[in-house]
Formats: sequence, structure tokens, C-alpha cells
Amino acid sequence: MKNQFRDLQLEQIDALLASWREAQLSARPRTGWVRAIRESLGMSAAAFARHLGMTHAGVRKLESSEASDVITLASLRKLAQALDCELHYALVPRTSLKQQKHDRAKAVARERLRPMSHSMALEDQAVQEPLNQRQLEMTVKELLEGSGRELW
Repeated sequence: MKNQFRDLQLEQIDALLASWREAQLSARPRTGWVRAIRESLGMSAAAFARHLGMTHAGVRKLESSEASDVITLASLRKLAQALDCELHYALVPRTSLKQQKHDRAKAVARERLRPMSHSMALEDQAVQEPLNQRQLEMTVKELLEGSGRELW
């Protein structure tokens, strides 16, 4: 039952992330989104600072922080709200989570089977490739059906 819940959770998160993965999102402007949007609106840093109840230097520092990837989410959320924008935040896997998990299980299975295959080959008892492949598939399946802790 636990595995079924875990598999369902994986499928649900994968489905949520699919639209992010498929989206053709633009790269962040070099100066950061906050400054790019503020300037596109024709709003000066001083006017933005007044709107936020901050100093002009404080706004410049936050914009610089975003551009250099050191801004906090809380600060970015505050700036987005002041620009009447929504902050969307997601970690978007390059492949589906299911595929990542399968790839990891395959890598772990290969590592587990490598010493055995090596020693058998040294003893001139090497197993034919189709049987090696079947053993790999069985080990991958076993790892995927397990708790998941052995994968990492």
C-alpha cells in the first residue's frame, strides 16, 4: 500500500511539473526580472523605493541581489507584489521524476552487478549478454519496488 501511495505521489508531481518542463520560458534578463519590469513600466528606482517604503539604495541593492542570484524568495515575493506581479517558483526536473528514478535504479543495479560479473569473467564463467541484461532488469525492478532508500 505504501508503494502504491508513493507511486501515485510521483505521478501527481510529475503531472504538475510537466507543464513547467514543456513551457518555453525565457531566460531571466541579465539585470533581473524586477529591474526589467520596473524599467519597462517607466518607473524610476526612486518611485519604486517610495512605493515599497524603502530607500533608493535599498531597491538598487535588491535588484542587484536578484541579478546575482542571492536574493531571498521573501524579498523577491515582496518586490513582485509591489510590481503587481505573481512570483512563480518551481524546481523543474530535466526529465520526468519517473525517468530519473528508473535511471538511478539502473545505475545502482549496474554497480551492484559489476563485481559479480567481473569475478565470473575472471574465472572464465562469464554469463552471456542476454542473461546479463535480464539480471540487470530484474535488479532494476527490485530496486524500484523497494523502499527507494537503496537508490540514494
